[in-house]
Amino acid sequence: MTDRARQRELLEKLGVDIDPELLSLALTHRSWAYEHGGVPHNERLEFLGDSVLGQAVTVLLYTTLPDLDEGSLAKRRASVVSTVALAEVARGIGIGAFVRLGRGEDQTGGRDKDSILADTTEALIGATYLSAGPEAASGLVQRLVKPLLADPERYGAAVDPKTALQETAARLGRHAPIYSVTSTGPDHDRTFTATVTVGDLTTDGIGSSKKHAEMAAALRAWQQLSGRGANGG
Repeated sequence: MTDRARQRELLEKLGVDIDPELLSLALTHRSWAYEHGGVPHNERLEFLGDSVLGQAVTVLLYTTLPDLDEGSLAKRRASVVSTVALAEVARGIGIGAFVRLGRGEDQTGGRDKDSILADTTEALIGATYLSAGPEAASGLVQRLVKPLLADPERYGAAVDPKTALQETAARLGRHAPIYSVTSTGPDHDRTFTATVTVGDLTTDGIGSSKKHAEMAAALRAWQQLSGRGANGG
């Protein structure tokens, strides 16, 4: 399948129309750009998308939850726009398969790294804003976060998956979670892999820090223990 065909497949999943050049830019990680002579990458689009995401989620929460006070709204917004939550949404769409990564990043599990998935999602939101306007971008954000908003328990799990996992394990009479972490790569660009064991359940998570790797592993374990798949099922 050609790059253009793959990109059309992604656009169908997102339900938006993005200029081809902007779409390619949104999917270009800095590791790929570095290996190809320092071409532009998606971090400027990510910066824009982060702002659009925050505003769209704020308006959505404010208008749909009129009885919540400012503190509760802020807590829910933080959970929905967190790196872990965005990465979970990205996995449900399969965004990792479309990202242009450098060889080293690809070989060390970059397509499933929370930070890369979340950043790429934000870049796609930014590209949608530039290509189709603010309404289309807000619509995309609403579709992306809808699975999280539909499942209130996920608020806590997305913000603090380690605590959510510990509480769920205790409620089910399971052993307390045990974590182990390994890392690879140079000091300035290390990749961490965390493994969490809860009784006979073992899951892994990858991140750019020990904390993010443990959070990714904990969220997956929580999903399995609580009967929720990556797509909210």
